[in-house]
Amino acid sequence: MMNIMKRNYKILLLVLLMAFASCSFTTKKFSDPDKDKLLIQLITYVLEQGHFSPKDINDGFSEQVFKDYLEQLDPFKRYFYASDIKEFEAYKDKLDDQIKAYDISFFNLTHERLLKRLEESKAMYKEVLTEPFDFNIKEEFSTDYENLDYVKSKKEMKERWRQQLKFSTIANYDDLISQQENTFADKKKAQDMSDVDFETIKEDENIDKPKQKKSNAELEKEARETTLKSLDELYDFIDDRQRQDWFAVYINAIVEEFDPHTFYFAPEEKDRFDVAMSGNFEGIGARLQKKMDVITINEIISGGPAWRQNELEVGDQILKVKQDNDEPAVNVVGMRLDDAVKLIKGPKGTDVILTLKKVNGTIEDLRITRDVVELEETYAKSSTVIKDGKKFGVINLPKFYVDFEDYNKRNAATDLKLEIERLKAEGMEGLVLDLRNNGGGSLQTVVDMAGLFIKDGPIVQVKTAGEPKEVLNDKDKSIVWDGPLVILVNELSASASEILAAAMQDYKRAIVIGSKQTYGKGTVQNVLDLNRMVRNNTNGDMGALKFTTQKFYRINGGSTQLEGVKSDVVVPDRYSYINVGEKDQENPLGWDKIEAADYTLWENYFDFSSTIEKSKERMANNEQLKLIDQNAQWVKKIRDREIYSLNYDDYKAALKLNEEEAKRFEKLSDYKTNLTFSSLPYENKLMATDSVLKQKRERWHESLSQDVYIEEALNVLNDLKMTYPVKTKVATNTKQ
Repeated sequence: MMNIMKRNYKILLLVLLMAFASCSFTTKKFSDPDKDKLLIQLITYVLEQGHFSPKDINDGFSEQVFKDYLEQLDPFKRYFYASDIKEFEAYKDKLDDQIKAYDISFFNLTHERLLKRLEESKAMYKEVLTEPFDFNIKEEFSTDYENLDYVKSKKEMKERWRQQLKFSTIANYDDLISQQENTFADKKKAQDMSDVDFETIKEDENIDKPKQKKSNAELEKEARETTLKSLDELYDFIDDRQRQDWFAVYINAIVEEFDPHTFYFAPEEKDRFDVAMSGNFEGIGARLQKKMDVITINEIISGGPAWRQNELEVGDQILKVKQDNDEPAVNVVGMRLDDAVKLIKGPKGTDVILTLKKVNGTIEDLRITRDVVELEETYAKSSTVIKDGKKFGVINLPKFYVDFEDYNKRNAATDLKLEIERLKAEGMEGLVLDLRNNGGGSLQTVVDMAGLFIKDGPIVQVKTAGEPKEVLNDKDKSIVWDGPLVILVNELSASASEILAAAMQDYKRAIVIGSKQTYGKGTVQNVLDLNRMVRNNTNGDMGALKFTTQKFYRINGGSTQLEGVKSDVVVPDRYSYINVGEKDQENPLGWDKIEAADYTLWENYFDFSSTIEKSKERMANNEQLKLIDQNAQWVKKIRDREIYSLNYDDYKAALKLNEEEAKRFEKLSDYKTNLTFSSLPYENKLMATDSVLKQKRERWHESLSQDVYIEEALNVLNDLKMTYPVKTKVATNTKQ
């Protein structure tokens, strides 16, 4: 079956190339210094002609670009003055006109001014850090940078820097005090445990003598020096940025107004994107996202070093990055995402130490050994489990993988089919398909995969701007698994995951258990090499543009955009109150509905609705889930905190209170079921000679046995098994 995404993209690309070529847009029109103007011309043309939902580039668009661009240049409002902003505001409603005229005078003005202010700020932060901070006075600091006013004078600017630097330094100060306390506590403990007289120990030159404790004044000075080194490192990165890097920030302020998934890749960024898409890269195996000043873990890549270590979590914030040498840790708060990535990536076998603000609000250092991401762990894996005398199967699918060059090679649909056949051979009576944290992938595999569970019929509807909808159907009348089916999802189940869950839900083929809703990404993007749009290119690499070209719709007509898939049985998790979905991004495309497709409900369950009600009742009375919900609310409170004391006693008291509150949630990890999970015979043979695979499966099985969601999924399968008819009912034709 031809991949509809790939086919439509080729058609779109051909149309764009032909139309653009007919306009005689060549680089001969622009000299090298005007490459930026050509780039704006290319990008605005592509978005106008090819984006699923083109924007009107008008005064309202101009004002939003103005706001977002300045926010990206100066998120802490510690570079520009109110007078700068007043000068810039002359362009606030004129950027639309400049964009249309390929005029970059606003960028030139802001760029030159930013470089000037950056240079001034170097002297300012160095001056502020020459004076000790008094952590005894009562003072508060707000991290609500968005609502800060721009300063009006150099005196106010210095005060802003003082507060922000004091906030950074108090954290360093606390780290140093804690380290010193721990060091002397350990030595005291060792001293108390020794039967040898301490005076005798002191005389032994081979014994490490306790060092003199540093005074608070010495620790404060050391903390300021750490802050200074971090800022010096940050400014080294800033100084390395070229004009084209800053211009890419401006371009993205424009294109991201179309939707959060439309993005311009400067030449160097495009190279990194290509490497990432190939899957062949060395690092920690995590995807990062920057929102305002904070760099956050957005995804843990299955099989990568972070995944194997199992300590880094989605939602963790990276505060500092340290290499495994004598160099100090670099503060990455406020750093450009690409620059932070450069620090985190590195050769296989080397270590990186991340200082993290964990999802639960605690601060900790985590050492990760870099490695090549292991693609094997992106593949489907399965297990069996006995529940109330019945054998059930669990299949975990981390993503919808495929080889686009040759679909007949290994892909998610064929692997899932094979795992189901193996589970059936073991006597499986019900199946749990785990799509939690599955960010999506190939649409073709979704259609083929859904076909494993139904006779035939539509799976998803796809719409391209200005064209009639296309309905993607399962045409294979065979059913690989016709027994009870539960699908597990969470807020991080996105794109293709949502399509499969939605289709099975619309057919009433499966019960969906999980978060209130899935991620809500119902759009398709394609990446266009902008160099293909230009004839006689003498201006060098133009980079690439990723832009949204299509939208998904369920077979019932509703889009998965924004609303995602709403679970039949909603259960809380730690992300329940954190903004991680499409609706929490800037400028997402809206939800809408088109005509439903013709499809036939699955009617092989006697009592689908009562099974859902039984599950809801169990979930409402589950003490583990109640504690998970309390933890999620607490995490939300911690992450939303914006006011911090700069008085050390108050600062430390708040940290201790936070640690005490966190203790009541420690028993979440103690939860155990009485379930035992087992690998299939073919994997047992592999594990006999592959100790690494054995370790991975043992860890997976242990996590399954502690998983309250898996436990409930098996309860639901058990209920569905009791309502499963001996004879298949005759289904009726339905259009919803």
